[in-house]
Amino acid sequence: MAKSLSVVAVSNHTLGHWRAYLEMTKPKVVALMLLTVLVGMCLALPGAVPLQPLIAGMLGIGMMAGAAAAMNHLIDRRIDALMARTYNRPLPKGKVPVGNAIVFAALLSVFGFVLLYLAVNPLTAWLTLASLLGYAVVYTAYLKRATPQNIVIGGLAGAMPPLLGWTAVTNEFHGHGLLLVIIIFTWTPPHFWALAIHRRADYAKVNIPMLPVTHGVEFTKTCIFLYTLLLGLACLLPVLVGMSGGLYLIGSTALSLMFIYKAWRLKFHETPGMAMDVFKFSIYHLMLLFMVLLLDHYV
Repeated sequence: MAKSLSVVAVSNHTLGHWRAYLEMTKPKVVALMLLTVLVGMCLALPGAVPLQPLIAGMLGIGMMAGAAAAMNHLIDRRIDALMARTYNRPLPKGKVPVGNAIVFAALLSVFGFVLLYLAVNPLTAWLTLASLLGYAVVYTAYLKRATPQNIVIGGLAGAMPPLLGWTAVTNEFHGHGLLLVIIIFTWTPPHFWALAIHRRADYAKVNIPMLPVTHGVEFTKTCIFLYTLLLGLACLLPVLVGMSGGLYLIGSTALSLMFIYKAWRLKFHETPGMAMDVFKFSIYHLMLLFMVLLLDHYV
C-alpha cells in the first residue's frame, strides 16, 4: 500500500513538473498564434496546403514561439515575483530551476529552427528566429523597460505569425501576407493596453513604463479607442486588395464595430472591470477574425 502511494506521489510530482515547463511556453497564446499561422498558410494557396510544410511549419513555429515565451519568463522572473498577475509562474515559485529553464528554451529554439530550415525552408526559419529575438530580446529585455511605446514598437514581432505561415508554403514574401501582419500589429496595442489598465498598479510597483503608468489611464483609454478605429480600417485591407470577399467584409465589419463600441464604452462610460472585459473581447476578436478569413477563402 505504501509503495503504491509513493508511486502515485512520484507520478503526480512528474506530471506537475512537466506542467510547469508547459506553462512557460504560454500554450494559450501560442495556440492563438498558430491559428494565424494556419490562416496565413491557407490564404497563400488556392487549394489544399501540402502536408509537409503544414505539419513541420506549425510544429517548428510553435516550438520557437514556445521558446520565446520561456525566454520571456526567464528575463522577467524577478518582476514576475512582485506582480499579482505573474507571481505564481514556474520560475518565481521555484517549480523550474533557472538553469533548466535556459536549457529548455535553448533546445526548443534549436529544434524549432532546424526543423523549419530542413523541412520547410530557410526563409521561414530565419524569419521565425528574427521574430523570436524581437519578442524575447528587443521587446522583453529592452523596450518593455525603456519606453511606454514598448508594445507598439515590439508588437511587430508578435504580428509576424501569419507571414511565417505564408512563407512556409510559398517560400516568398507577398503583400497579402504583410496585410495580415498589419492587422495584428494594429490589434496589439488596444489588446495589451486594456490589460495594462487593469494591472496598472502592478506595473507601477515594478517600474515598468506601461502607458497607463506614464501617461495615465484616461490617456490610455483614448489611445485604445483611436487604435480600434485604426484597426477597423486595417481589417478592410484584405477586401480592398481583392484578397477576401463579401463574407469576410460582413464578419470583419461586425467584429470591428463591436471592438470600437467596447473601447468607446471604456473611454466614456466605464464600469468596474470593463478594461479586463475589453482585453478578453480582443482575444475573441482576433480569433474570430482569422476564422472568418479562413471561411471566406474556402467558401
